[in-house]
Amino acid sequence: MRRLIVPSLMALVGLGAAVALLRSGPSSSGRTRSGPPAGVLAGRKLPEPSVFATEKARVRVVTPTDELVEPWALAFLPNGDMLITERAGRLRLMHDGRLASAHIGGIPPVDTRTQDGLMDLALHPRFTENQILYFTYSKPGERGDTTALATARFDGATLTDVRDLLVADAWSTAGGNSGSRIALGLDGTMYMTVGERHEQTPAQDLHTHKGKILRLNDDGTIPSNNPFVGRKDARPEIFAYGVRNPQGLFVDPSTGTIWEHEHGPRGGDELNIIARGHNYGWPAITYGINYNGTSISKYTARDGMDQPVVHWTPSISPSGLTIYSRDRFPAWRGDVFLGALSGLDLRRLELQNGRVTHQEVIRLLARGPRRIRDVRQGPDGLLYVLTEAGALLRLEPAP
Repeated sequence: MRRLIVPSLMALVGLGAAVALLRSGPSSSGRTRSGPPAGVLAGRKLPEPSVFATEKARVRVVTPTDELVEPWALAFLPNGDMLITERAGRLRLMHDGRLASAHIGGIPPVDTRTQDGLMDLALHPRFTENQILYFTYSKPGERGDTTALATARFDGATLTDVRDLLVADAWSTAGGNSGSRIALGLDGTMYMTVGERHEQTPAQDLHTHKGKILRLNDDGTIPSNNPFVGRKDARPEIFAYGVRNPQGLFVDPSTGTIWEHEHGPRGGDELNIIARGHNYGWPAITYGINYNGTSISKYTARDGMDQPVVHWTPSISPSGLTIYSRDRFPAWRGDVFLGALSGLDLRRLELQNGRVTHQEVIRLLARGPRRIRDVRQGPDGLLYVLTEAGALLRLEPAP
């Protein structure tokens, strides 16, 4: 029987903001940038930072910018700058702690119906050598839209050599439940999530990419050791299946463990450890129900279907996922952090032997509740949070 871990303490947090500079250094091309490029927004006064206490750390929240529009994901460049995706199909640059007003060119046409749009991005492990990055987006077509994985080179100003590596067999005319997150494995392969497009049963069908975790080589080819390679009744890209709408994916760099979380329907959001060839049960097993209150399945467990590490009912709509591993917040080392869209908070989960033993709910309230879309650990050891309202937040230690 799966059990719900509920938070034992809530930390009420005040949100403030002030301009703060990010680390700067050589660009990916090796040139040193002496100042912000043309088109960088500057001079706009932001509120002062706020300081608050959580269960294990005092935190100062700084807002480098609040002028994003529905940001979805961020990635850190080697020089400390950031790339940020906006759902409407724009790629933005944070340079020296300030948001460039010009969008980065080269993103292909993006379908933006319902929840669709430009989604996750990740840098190639050898980005400093090849300038290659990856991103997922909702690709429009005659059959509606589907989730696609694309690659490009970023020269510091624009994208070039843009091409699709995988166009998922997940077409839908209704939109939504697209996924999609990217994570790079320790062996250099790439994991990609695809949602089941509100269709439920395809998540159990190995002939389609709907409701799956996919695994590819960095050039888009299929690894020979994928679990369903050689089977006529399965797509060879599939690594795991039976997921609904995955909105978080993270590979622990210290262990190689693949962590995933996903939205349930009405209740039944899940955090999972993903294993090769495993079935995570949706919709044959679930703690959720349909939005209209009707039953989806009478089962919460069945043979051959993995149980979640933790599940949430009511739904919190998790989004963004990282495990903290640095020294700036030593008391948080090894803890899982994720955003909660409908929960309007940041979650900290303590782990012991792969189990969640405690949750802390950190509410960001000073400027009203905020839907958190992404959470990342920065190269400076700080935590960075994107809110759907358009803010980039930096969490740093406070005295």
